[in-house]
Amino acid sequence: MSLHIGDIAPNFTIDTTKGEIDFHQWSQGSWVFFFSHPADFTPVCTTEMGRTSQLATDFSDRNVKPLGLSTDTVAEHLTWISDVNDTQNTDLQFPIVADADLKVSRLYDMIHPDESATEAVRSVFIIDPNHKIRLTMTYPMNVGRNFDEILRVVDALQLGDKEKIATPADWRPGDQVIIPPSIDNQQAAQIFPQGWDEVRSYLRLTKVG
Repeated sequence: MSLHIGDIAPNFTIDTTKGEIDFHQWSQGSWVFFFSHPADFTPVCTTEMGRTSQLATDFSDRNVKPLGLSTDTVAEHLTWISDVNDTQNTDLQFPIVADADLKVSRLYDMIHPDESATEAVRSVFIIDPNHKIRLTMTYPMNVGRNFDEILRVVDALQLGDKEKIATPADWRPGDQVIIPPSIDNQQAAQIFPQGWDEVRSYLRLTKVG
């Protein structure tokens, strides 16, 4: 199943390290960072699980729930979490989906046969409180994710929803933002009373927040 930005994230009910969850019910009212891993007890995955745990407060501050997945069992996950906590100096509390039968991996197109027929690639889905997919990223198995970018894009999506803006290349919180071309100058004057810098008619920069 090929999923696109703007699609409703498919629902599923499955066992996790925190018990069985109905995904839509569990995530209701929150953003979700849903991310897959090739396998437990592998080096890159261990660092990524640890980093997600270390950033628990950063995710919570943004109303984001992390949800991990790999194609192993709950029992294997729980044993692995002890390793993650020990090697990454953390206390992992978010749930990890046990997808040994590949049900969710196939539902979210996380199995790429040229990489592996049984292990999920490093997929990322950022899903909003209405269960809509807002961002997808896929990394190969041997490349760890950039968590600064994951938090940055959540900040950009949330600010865009709140302020009706777009964000330029390499945007960071506090930087200037873009007034979308769909908002004409008359509307912009009402929405952005602070004014803007008009570099071109289609490129207007302003500050918000």
